[in-house]
Amino acid sequence: MAKRATKAQSGETEEDLLDDEPREDADYADISEEDRNLMREYYERDVKSFKEGEIIVGKVLRIGKESVLVDVGFKSEGEVNINEFPDRGRSLKVGDEIEIFLEKTEDKEGQIVLSKDKANKIKIWDKIAKAYEKRETLEGVIVSRAKGGLTVDIGLRAFLPGSQIDLRPVRNMDRLLGKKLEMKVIKMNKKRGNIVLSRRIILEEERTQAKVDTLANLEEGKVMEGIVKNITEYGVFVDLGGVDGLLHITDMSWGRVSHPSEMFAIGDKVNVMILKYDKEKERVSLGLKQISEDPWNRADAKYSPGTKLRGKVVSITDYGAFLELEQGIEGLVHISEMSWSKHLKHPSKMVAIGDTVEAVVLSLDKEKRRISLGMKQTESNPWENIEAKYPVSSVVEGKVRNLTDFGAFIELEDGVDGLIHISDMSWSKKVKHPSEVLKKRESVKAMVLSVDREGEKLSLGLKQLEEDPWEKSISKYSLGQDVDTKIDKITSFGVFGQLDEYLEGLIHVSQYGKDRSANPEKAFNVGDTVKCRIIKIDNEKRKIGLSVKAIEEGLSLEDFKETEIALIDQEQPSEEIEEKAPRRTKKAKDE
Repeated sequence: MAKRATKAQSGETEEDLLDDEPREDADYADISEEDRNLMREYYERDVKSFKEGEIIVGKVLRIGKESVLVDVGFKSEGEVNINEFPDRGRSLKVGDEIEIFLEKTEDKEGQIVLSKDKANKIKIWDKIAKAYEKRETLEGVIVSRAKGGLTVDIGLRAFLPGSQIDLRPVRNMDRLLGKKLEMKVIKMNKKRGNIVLSRRIILEEERTQAKVDTLANLEEGKVMEGIVKNITEYGVFVDLGGVDGLLHITDMSWGRVSHPSEMFAIGDKVNVMILKYDKEKERVSLGLKQISEDPWNRADAKYSPGTKLRGKVVSITDYGAFLELEQGIEGLVHISEMSWSKHLKHPSKMVAIGDTVEAVVLSLDKEKRRISLGMKQTESNPWENIEAKYPVSSVVEGKVRNLTDFGAFIELEDGVDGLIHISDMSWSKKVKHPSEVLKKRESVKAMVLSVDREGEKLSLGLKQLEEDPWEKSISKYSLGQDVDTKIDKITSFGVFGQLDEYLEGLIHVSQYGKDRSANPEKAFNVGDTVKCRIIKIDNEKRKIGLSVKAIEEGLSLEDFKETEIALIDQEQPSEEIEEKAPRRTKKAKDE
């Protein structure tokens, strides 16, 4: 501490007067008793003129490396740590007057104790108290995070609760660190040193005033600037100035928007159009795409049928892929229009999202805002000259691509399939499923039966490659001829018997004969050989009628001319025939 010097009227120097009381040593031996009394009186009077705990004015006498010597008009000077001054006192000059806090007029060593920090704090507390009473704003700097909020420097450390930072909860408070904000004091306790701030109050006041101004200017069709304050799956809420409006996802763009976050981020400035304003409910509907022209207004001129273009795949469904032709206009490529040659089970086998592909406009419906596109139309159609490539009766070769219940599809070339119907697979065998005759991916030859270029259908036959056994065998038989037939199927309406390897005839129940007609269920057994007479031949339907009765009763063909002989469909499924067959034939059938 600095040496103290009394300022008695004795005329002695500061170096001579070092103690509160005149020292009884050689240096002060010549001081008279009267002077000593005057010094003591002055000291007592000087001390009483100062009050501890007050801010007083002092003058800078000396600026050292660690401290500043300040004269406050007392009997001695006081030293203040230089760190208590802004920027370690670099702006101070000898002779400057400063406000200082008098902590003690005398400590244990008889020194005056001064504090610049406490003087500053008292002044700041006074300023804060005044702002609190008058509801004035204070400026502070966010210095750190605290539990439940932020710590703010307003000259003193204050607390800004998280709920008072903004109008809405702030998810990332770290982004506010170091920022200077305007706030108001909402609570203070000087004894405890607590100060609570609010920025939200200021924002609410501003918002209330802005809302009044905004509502006065709201008008449908008007374009206004706003700030994105919230994002949802169905749209974004835009602050127009104290009034929030909803910009629905469908009104963001003429093009496809999967989620509003693709276009906006919280805090973005955006120009929007007022689409609808409900004054009573204060609800505002906004639009962004309405500011620009609807691209469909000129779509018919740009995308007429036959136009070749390029588009970006933006969506894939089970039935096709959507191509973006420009922002706001998409076209559908149906799965059937993707390839002449590939048999696609799903469009993803042909295209992927993000691909740019060529297509041709097939049709346009401006009212429904639909465009049908074709990818395969960019290539030559293999069905264009199909009749010349595959004339009827020609023999072709291909691979079995697919088997169905009704036939087999044979791939002749990329994009060209022919169908072999199950009825055209064998002359003699009753095929229940194509897999009995053909296997998938095997090579097979067939005859072209018919060609439909417009329907893109080509019928093939497998059995037509061989001679028709009916034509070959029927020549051996004639009406009225007696033949031996082997019973191979029994039904409720008659029995079927084999004449040879290819031909089969029906003995109707009416032609069983006298003995058998009495009990038709016991008339025949499978495997029996029966002599009968041919009474009807139908070359068109390829059916033969047989009669046991004609032989037994000696009937001629004339006897049957006036009688309708039923020729039951000989291609009836064997399951139905077996179901109707008498039970007694089951053993024979199994054998």
